[in-house]
Amino acid sequence: MSDKLVLVSHPLCPYVQRAAISLAEKGVPFERVDIDLADKPVWFKAISPLGKVPLLRVQQDGKETMVFESAVILEFLEETQAGALHPADPYARARHRAWIEYGSAILNAIGRFYSAPAEAGFLAESGALSAMFERLEAELADNADRSGPWFAGNRFSLVDAVYGPIFRYLDAFDRIGDFGILDGKPRVQAWRKALNDRPSIRNAVAPDYPQRLHAFLQAKGSFLSSLIRRSDAAGSFALARSA
Repeated sequence: MSDKLVLVSHPLCPYVQRAAISLAEKGVPFERVDIDLADKPVWFKAISPLGKVPLLRVQQDGKETMVFESAVILEFLEETQAGALHPADPYARARHRAWIEYGSAILNAIGRFYSAPAEAGFLAESGALSAMFERLEAELADNADRSGPWFAGNRFSLVDAVYGPIFRYLDAFDRIGDFGILDGKPRVQAWRKALNDRPSIRNAVAPDYPQRLHAFLQAKGSFLSSLIRRSDAAGSFALARSA
């Protein structure tokens, strides 16, 4: 009998999306349960040592194991489920793991970008984020002989699963304004498009994800929030004029 997997989730969490993408790519059935992190259920606090999502509940032979932290969940799925997403070669696998960690660093930089309270900090974070993608562009250029659209060429990997949710943030930022974060980075832009078109990545969030993320960013009280308000007001004005 196969394990029953329950992915405890939050609708906006990019780390949850990594696990959902991996499960989808492997064709593993699972149940997804969303919780409110601002009002965590008692049952969740009882089983989650760090109080964070994702958390994978694994039910096997009448016993339940809790696997927490997204990197650990991804490795657990690699070890227990068919359809490996890591390369077999240990040197290539180490490189992939390193760039997964780099993806986590980019997510932290994205958080600083959308949370910056004033314009000066916002512009500094925008420049820092652009520089991180410049380093990623260089890494892709170093592997320019790869024969497909993914990080490793024609084989979708866990690195791709990690960067899909990252580019989803950039989709949201593009709807607010042109911040030039990916300007002059054609390889990253091509990779972004391929990832955005991948069914496992598209389906890792609910249809209302863009609206939820927009509302979240608007409520931050940051410099980006002020840009959102201006953008929304301009859109409403344009709509009123065309009516």
